[in-house]
Amino acid sequence: MKNKINFTSNNSDYESVNRTNLYNLFKSNPIDQTEILRNIPIFLIRQELSRILFMNEIYKEVFKVHGVIMEFGVRWGFNLVLLQNLRGIYEPYNHNRKIIGFDTFSGFPRIHENDGNDPLIKENALSVSKNYIDYLNKIMACHENESPIKHIKKFDLVVGDVCQTVPEYLKTNPETVISFAYFDLDLYEPTIKTLEAIEPNIYKGSILAFDQLNNSQFPGETIAIKEFINKFFKKNRLQIKHTQFSPTQSYIIIQ
Repeated sequence: MKNKINFTSNNSDYESVNRTNLYNLFKSNPIDQTEILRNIPIFLIRQELSRILFMNEIYKEVFKVHGVIMEFGVRWGFNLVLLQNLRGIYEPYNHNRKIIGFDTFSGFPRIHENDGNDPLIKENALSVSKNYIDYLNKIMACHENESPIKHIKKFDLVVGDVCQTVPEYLKTNPETVISFAYFDLDLYEPTIKTLEAIEPNIYKGSILAFDQLNNSQFPGETIAIKEFINKFFKKNRLQIKHTQFSPTQSYIIIQ
């Protein structure tokens, strides 16, 4: 039995009913199994297509910059798999472009006073199903097999609290240069600690993207980003870029 995941959304009642209908149609689809993966967009809602277009917009900048890609806050792995496939499209032979995902996979480890009072802000919120990490590894391996030089593993999943795992990873891998870091941690402490940890590994042209910047539901992420920018950069040298594809996601290119 799948674990029940506690999650809230901003869907209207109408959207919730409509998505339930779409999910039921997905479960009962009559498409032959040999063609179902090639027809997944039939069930892709507009909002998720927007996420794909947003990440594609960023990747057009990322592939010009040397270094690895890191995502902090993986959850089900939507972005990691998407980034794998974008790498396969834009730079299929760049085996140096490793994609590394960091997550507890058990939800928020703890809450800081800067994180606000939204009902979702509580320990263990946004966890995933039991043993999901093993499943995600298999999924990513399958996508790896769809690209050239598949014999070289170009992804990694790091399990644990980023406040510990990110510094440990960078210490163990001192050669790391970061071209793109995507933040979806939602909370103050892991965001500020991770930003501070990766600062020595980002350079001019590196891209930092954020899932919840300027979002009142998750104020801790924005507070952390503002503190980091004020500490390490001159604000007038950084432009927070927005995209037509998403109301919340944004990114900056280090100048």
